[in-house]
Amino acid sequence: MTAHGLSRHVPALVGDRFAARPVRGAYEVDLREHIVMPALINAHEHLQVNGVPPLPGGTVFPNSYAWIEAFQAHFAHPDVQAALAVPKALRMRHGALKNLLAGTTCVVHHDPWHEALDADDFPVALLRGHGWSYAVGGPAFGPPVRASYLATPADTPWIIHLAEGSDATARGELDALDAMGCLGSNSILVPGVGLGADGMARVVARGAAVVWCPASNRNLLGTTLDPRPLAAAGRLALGSDSRLSGARDLLDELCGVRERDELDAASLLGLVTSDAARIFRLKDRGTLDPGAHADFLVCRGSALARDTSHPTANILDTLRRADLRAVIRAGRPCIADPDFADWFAATGVDTVAVTLDGRPKLVAASLADPALMALEPGFERMHKVH
Repeated sequence: MTAHGLSRHVPALVGDRFAARPVRGAYEVDLREHIVMPALINAHEHLQVNGVPPLPGGTVFPNSYAWIEAFQAHFAHPDVQAALAVPKALRMRHGALKNLLAGTTCVVHHDPWHEALDADDFPVALLRGHGWSYAVGGPAFGPPVRASYLATPADTPWIIHLAEGSDATARGELDALDAMGCLGSNSILVPGVGLGADGMARVVARGAAVVWCPASNRNLLGTTLDPRPLAAAGRLALGSDSRLSGARDLLDELCGVRERDELDAASLLGLVTSDAARIFRLKDRGTLDPGAHADFLVCRGSALARDTSHPTANILDTLRRADLRAVIRAGRPCIADPDFADWFAATGVDTVAVTLDGRPKLVAASLADPALMALEPGFERMHKVH
């Protein structure tokens, strides 16, 4: 297959990888007047809780531990109990579906591993083989901090919630982590709100990195970090977190950042592609280069690209999931506009007609399980007209 686009890189596909040139007789997709860009990497997610209702009332907390404590009473709410009664394997798939519909094909899941994540048809790729701990303080959950860090090879990402707040507790966590000997070049800190300028400088000096979750930070903490120093150093990635506290999806997170003018569009695009891939040691993701995983997005170019020198950048200002013309994972379309039906057929993908936020789409049949679709607002089977 070959693909023609307005982006600087025009990908050819051989199987599930990008190639330098198409093979003879490859299926061709005409993408003139379109933008082709790498699929997104979501650097922080809790897949299994995207259907759990958030705390009501808009309370702002000094740190995440106070939010966790307040949430304990919320577990008794009937809607929360109903959401958690859904089998965890299905909730994991729902979190993956949420990401895929918004153009995210690789996710960093920050929770204990579940056997459902190993399914051959799991909707997204996942970071694997990394080390993690949950947090420096608060309730004991997940692997112990120091033991987990020491057990993680130096060339392998190690992830922890850290400085998630604006009070003295959150501000002191970087010192605590450093005193444990757990601040190294493979340390990835989420979300770093309480780091401050000195803390961010120390993170950069150590070669560590931060995952920024601005919507979740604002919803829970009423504030977030200044992303510019970390982004300029290439030590920042972007995560949507789950809907329990964060944005609907990563595209909504991107649009929010652009609306607040917190980062320029070109830098922001790096946070969910090339910068995230480098930070998490994902050498074959976040790019359209030959040899990389053939995961990419197709967007209309003529209406969205105002800056022809950076055709992929400006689309982040307003791009929502229903605007995506196609989401491609492993060289095959997963969800696309109906006029790409031949593309599905050429790659052997059976389809189901659906609507996404009111717009007609075709989706791979494996994603159209009624139990799964029932969990995702705005994603419905197309009703037949008699």
